Amino acid sequence: MSFFLNKTLFKFFGVGVIGSFALIASATLALADFDWKRFSGQSITVMMPEHPVTDGVRAVLDNFESDTGIDVKLQTMAEDLYFDRMEVALRGSGGNSQMDVYFLPMDSTAYTQHTNGLVHSLQGYLDSKDHTAPDYDLADIPEGFLDATKYMVDGKWQYHGIPASFETYILFANLDYVNQYLDGKMPKSMPELLAASRKVKKASGGTVSGAVMRGIRSDTLIDTITGIVNNSVGSVDRSAPYNVWFTGDWSKPRMNDPDIVRGLANYAELMKAGPINIQSMDWPDASQHFMAGGAAFFIDASLFAPGFENPEDSPIAGKIGYSVIPVDNEEGKPYTAHWQWGFGIPKNASNADAGWYFIQYMTNSQNASAIGKLHGGAPRLSTWKDSDYAASFPKSYVEAVFAAMPNSQTSVVQKAGWSEFALRIVDVIQAIYGGESPASAGAAAQADFVKMASK
Repeated sequence: MSFFLNKTLFKFFGVGVIGSFALIASATLALADFDWKRFSGQSITVMMPEHPVTDGVRAVLDNFESDTGIDVKLQTMAEDLYFDRMEVALRGSGGNSQMDVYFLPMDSTAYTQHTNGLVHSLQGYLDSKDHTAPDYDLADIPEGFLDATKYMVDGKWQYHGIPASFETYILFANLDYVNQYLDGKMPKSMPELLAASRKVKKASGGTVSGAVMRGIRSDTLIDTITGIVNNSVGSVDRSAPYNVWFTGDWSKPRMNDPDIVRGLANYAELMKAGPINIQSMDWPDASQHFMAGGAAFFIDASLFAPGFENPEDSPIAGKIGYSVIPVDNEEGKPYTAHWQWGFGIPKNASNADAGWYFIQYMTNSQNASAIGKLHGGAPRLSTWKDSDYAASFPKSYVEAVFAAMPNSQTSVVQKAGWSEFALRIVDVIQAIYGGESPASAGAAAQADFVKMASK
């Protein structure tokens, strides 16, 4: 799904990654009243793709080994190779995994691994004073983030992964166009955004898109779509396993819910304000169109921001405004969705306990902030209030992401075959874009969801 976005971050950050190493290397652990040497002498294997978080892990690895006495064998590879290697390593040979910790895509990948009995529950560690430092503060990570790998085991919800990096869905604005066509006024509500997008496209004679979105027919759009729909639905329960698309039972889809239909229609209306070829645009095309100055507005992953602000690559660096998705619910609060990378432990890891020490070390408040400077998606709320971390990014970006985090929910739906449902949701948007009424498109999808869910 949206994990493909991270392939571009190395180019986007460029020298910034190397320049941040000195900042990270000094982030050693402030040892709490906790036995960090409990598993001293053990060795663990950690498998990760090449990613900014991996660079951060490398930078603090010596500190971890010194503070814990645990030796780490870090295996890394290109992201396109990682997914195949990860699956092979999880199953291992002779009943044991080939790794003790791995970089976990906290989406349907993790859910499928869980249903196949391949992922270790972390709940026992989190509940244990002997295994988790007293200052770890899990509550500093929004509940919506933790929901991504919260699975029912023996009648109880248990966490199976800890977030390491996230992308949430926010509004990007080209401030030059906001000033030129909109008198410098940023839209605060979804109706205002739709009107502003239409105005820019019309006033520019079509030379500037009012908005640009991912517009291809693909289930990979579901993350961004979920963010926009969440914003229209508001605070309704969207927790695991059903998310926003079902009401407490797989036999009760919500595709004809007026709020959901309005959210999907909003997406289609933003597409209408886009370039003529928007239906052929995936995230690389849409993001490049915005970065090249082709559009006034763009709703997508927050992690695009560092690339957009890189003056070596981006013509609009320093000219971008950021905000939560403009509000479209009666509560008047911003809601959105997110996608995440995290750390997990294989079910049959040889040294799971030492692996948990690695995870909590790399995701504690100090290291989450230090490593987060490399990617702009630190998952702890306290990080975004850290002046040193915040200084690494534009002020409006920090404000937008921090405001989005508390009411953001994972886009994950814990259902086998979910990609078929996701594609059907995309088809509702395509139908509305093509001229069908939102109510009609939603009703047709509702009927299809009922049939699909009964199979």
